[in-house]
Amino acid sequence: MNKLAFYCRSGFEKEIAAEVTEKANALGVFGFARVMENSGYVIFECYQQGDADRLAREIPFNQLIFARQMLVVSELLTDLSPQDRISPIVKQYQQTAAQINLKQSSEIWVETADTNEAKALSVFCRKFTVPLRQALKKQGWLNAPRNKSVMVTLHILFINTTSCYVGYSYNHNHSDYFMGIPRLKFPADAPSRSTLKLEEAILTFIPKKQETMRLQETMYAVDLGACPGGWTYQLVKRGLFVYAVDHGKMAESLHETGRIEHCPEDGFKFQPPKRRKIDWLVCDMVEQPMRIANLIAKWLVNGWCNETIFNLKLPMKKRYLEVQKCLQYLEEQLIKHSINYQIQAKHLYHDREEVTVHIAVKN
Repeated sequence: MNKLAFYCRSGFEKEIAAEVTEKANALGVFGFARVMENSGYVIFECYQQGDADRLAREIPFNQLIFARQMLVVSELLTDLSPQDRISPIVKQYQQTAAQINLKQSSEIWVETADTNEAKALSVFCRKFTVPLRQALKKQGWLNAPRNKSVMVTLHILFINTTSCYVGYSYNHNHSDYFMGIPRLKFPADAPSRSTLKLEEAILTFIPKKQETMRLQETMYAVDLGACPGGWTYQLVKRGLFVYAVDHGKMAESLHETGRIEHCPEDGFKFQPPKRRKIDWLVCDMVEQPMRIANLIAKWLVNGWCNETIFNLKLPMKKRYLEVQKCLQYLEEQLIKHSINYQIQAKHLYHDREEVTVHIAVKN
């Protein structure tokens, strides 16, 4: 196995290909990306044996912007017989077992790309999982206890019912979600579906054990471009008091909580109340990405907030370059003003033509 598969949103294959090529080259690993537009995945083939496994361990998954999942895969298995698809898969894993200890696995995910065309495969994948799991257990795999010491998760990526990639991911460096997609339920009382973007961002960027400490009722937040309140809803739900900044109306249900103050102002001109330290700044305004980056930098450099989650709305072309430019500008400003920080950016499942960024100021 000397290839990597990366799942992504359909239409963003070129972005993940450029990103992975850059990350691999920085580690002295060279190869090429196979891109099929709107396929929902990219295959990166390494020139040297063993490099795919190395990249799966050494490229920090949480630093990949456009990847939903990262796994080492075999050559594409094709012409699988409907009467016996399992034997070729088992044989491929037997060959892989000479390189990696598959006994350190406890789960097999039978997946497909997240595209309209591939959705028809999802029922097949669910049905195929049970007999495949049984066959792998007979080989002595998938018997490890489900805990943090488990090393790998096994993956099958079906392209169609007779073709699949066989692979694995490292549990310390992958998405914990099937197909790399967190399954979130839209709250019935939320003002808009955009609320799911902030919920997913919090799940992605804030460790679960730290969430109640870093988002709690003694804190204050500002939501720039808040109307009608989808992002404010997530903060209020966690007990924060929110200054909701927008000329538009906020949902009445949020006013009833007593946890918001509506500020009918321009988000680019608003400043936090004097003598009030803002813990969180969130922003989902529709604006040019560099203008948003300038706005966020102003808040951080002035010490107006401790943490921020915001969206960069991407142009139709050169999306990866635009994200790089914005992130580079933000980091330059933080370094220039001697601010210690942690930054992450991710193209979340609930994002569309945008990337979500999290920055935390470190004392």
